[in-house]
Amino acid sequence: MTNSATTARHRRLGFRPGDSCALGIDALRQALSDWHPGAEPLTTDALLAAAELLANATQHTPGPESLDLDLDGRVLRITVTDPSPDPPRPRPHRPEVPHGHGLFIIQRVASAWGYRPAGCGKLVWVELEVRAPRTIRPGHKYRARAFVAETAGASGWCVAAGAPGRRVLGRDLSRR
Repeated sequence: MTNSATTARHRRLGFRPGDSCALGIDALRQALSDWHPGAEPLTTDALLAAAELLANATQHTPGPESLDLDLDGRVLRITVTDPSPDPPRPRPHRPEVPHGHGLFIIQRVASAWGYRPAGCGKLVWVELEVRAPRTIRPGHKYRARAFVAETAGASGWCVAAGAPGRRVLGRDLSRR
């Protein structure tokens, strides 16, 4: 791992060949803990998005060169730079296949994402909306959506284990 520079709301982690993606995940986890303690839904989505970007850079290029984290007001931007000039190519989503879900997941959890050329390679970025954490009464019921409701039984109700606004693949489970 190379230098990790830190300012108020920006962090950069440089990678050397052979560095693990886990270094990036750890850097993101620490930044979010410092910047937004207790923001569990943001942390979950951010870790998922960063893991996908880093995994894509590892799988489809020689590896990530850097990870940049920027928190600007209500937007967290995660940027991964890699040495390949080839743009990310979203493919049709095929749920029955055990791989190829990265960009589909990113499209579901991110408020925006994209890429642009950077030197001889590119950078791929994801933006996530930062929401103020809300509290709930223990045991309060929230109507769940999609497969969560199916697993809860015919009533479609489940007891919330965390704060409302919990997202699963981009779906807000607290609203119907």
